[in-house]
Amino acid sequence: MYRRFIALVTAASLALTAIGAAPAQAGNDEDLAKALAVILGVAVVGKIIHDKKKEREQVVSRHQPAPVYTAPRPRPRHQESYGQPRPRHQNPYVQPRPLPRNVDRKLLPGNCFRSVDTRRGTYHVFGTTCLNQNYRHASRLPQQCFVDFRTRAGRETGYDARCLRDNGYSLARG
Repeated sequence: MYRRFIALVTAASLALTAIGAAPAQAGNDEDLAKALAVILGVAVVGKIIHDKKKEREQVVSRHQPAPVYTAPRPRPRHQESYGQPRPRHQNPYVQPRPLPRNVDRKLLPGNCFRSVDTRRGTYHVFGTTCLNQNYRHASRLPQQCFVDFRTRAGRETGYDARCLRDNGYSLARG
C-alpha cells in the first residue's frame, strides 16, 4: 500500500510539471485547479488508508497476551501428632543412621574448650568438670594429656587440646 502511495504522488508531481510547462489559457486554469484538487484528495485518502492500516497492525501487536507468571504455591504442611509441624527437610520414612561409635567418641564438645592465661603462658585446654558433664567418654581420654595448672582463681585441671588432637580427637563444631 505504501509503494502505491509513493507511485501516486510521483505520478501527480510529473503531471503537474508537464501541465506547468504548457501555455496558460483561461479555461485551463479551472481544469488545473480541479486536477490538483483530485490529486490532493487521492493523496490524502491514500495517506489516511495507510495510517489506518498501520494502526491496525500496532493494535494487533499490542493485544498479544503477555506470558503470565504464576508464583509457585506452598505445599500444605503436614501435621505430626500433638499439633507440631514436621520440618520440610525430613522424610518420615527415612531415619538418619547414627555415627559409628569410634567417630562419635573422638568428637569433643566445643563449649568445654577454653584458653586459660597462667604465669607460664596460655593453655588451650578442655576443662575436666565440663567434659565430665557433657562428654560420655571422659574417663577414656588419654592420661598423658591431663594437665594440672594454677590460675588466679586457684588450681584447675583439664586436658591439653594439642595433645588430644595428636591422639585423634577433634573439636565438635556447631
